[in-house]
Amino acid sequence: MKHFLKLLDLSSEEIFELLDIAADLKYKQKNGIPHRYLEGKSVALIFQKASTRTRTSFEVGTYQLGGYGAFLNVNDMQIARGEPVQDTIRVLSRYFDCLMIRTFDQSYVEDLAKYGSIPIINGLTDFCHPTQVIADLLTIREYKGSLEGLKMCYIGDGNNMANSLTVGALKTGMKMSLVCPDDYRPPKEILDFAYGYGDKFEICSDPLKGAVDADVLVTDVWTSMGQEEESQKRMIAFEGYQINDAILSVAKKDAMVQHCLPAHRGEEITAEVFEAHANEIFDEAENRLHAHKAIMVAVTNTYRK
Repeated sequence: MKHFLKLLDLSSEEIFELLDIAADLKYKQKNGIPHRYLEGKSVALIFQKASTRTRTSFEVGTYQLGGYGAFLNVNDMQIARGEPVQDTIRVLSRYFDCLMIRTFDQSYVEDLAKYGSIPIINGLTDFCHPTQVIADLLTIREYKGSLEGLKMCYIGDGNNMANSLTVGALKTGMKMSLVCPDDYRPPKEILDFAYGYGDKFEICSDPLKGAVDADVLVTDVWTSMGQEEESQKRMIAFEGYQINDAILSVAKKDAMVQHCLPAHRGEEITAEVFEAHANEIFDEAENRLHAHKAIMVAVTNTYRK
């Protein structure tokens, strides 16, 4: 695995390999077993969007792996003043062994991989959030034992989370039910991919219909970073697209709930449902650390069992 840009690029086998590595690294961390696979290596961490979990998990994860993580605020870099991406990455490639970026345009991440000579990790773009979904899949597998045959239901905006969840779920043998308002569905590229899985994929605008017999219910904020100006419009559009007791009543009795955080209680999820499933949600948040470590050692080819 040379880069980690989007789940569409990965095979099912590569995704499962990442989950296995993450589980192994989690076990080693919990049991005090040394796993300094990035000893002597440095990781650039570039942020164009605010971050809590992505920044801290990559920084701590790099440290636990024995490497050095350098946080780079894009406003302090020359790219904020117009330096071409190909110049920036060709310089950083001479200083660092790996680069993670959290940004807006997917094309920027793709260009970093095109012009640089080090592995690039997509920490989030407007198109996808692949690092988060590796953590989600790891958490689901921990609770359910396996992924094959489970039904995931995502309710909300057809955003970067919906895109990556759809790809990740289908590539790991899950069924995917995507519930979005008609005007907020994922892009054609994602839907074309999903329709290729036949009856394992469905998309609708009725949350109660989509959530029937779901093993996993997932949601995300209705207004993501960069969409604040249209927040009122979105509040109206997503009214009724909330994970609540009514949704849980049609899902499996042992259905779990996932949320990538931050959560807006009373909007996309009720406070009662959130707290009832808080262990699952915060296990998911913790697993960001282990998933990100797995991705770093996979792209740098440093992992050893």
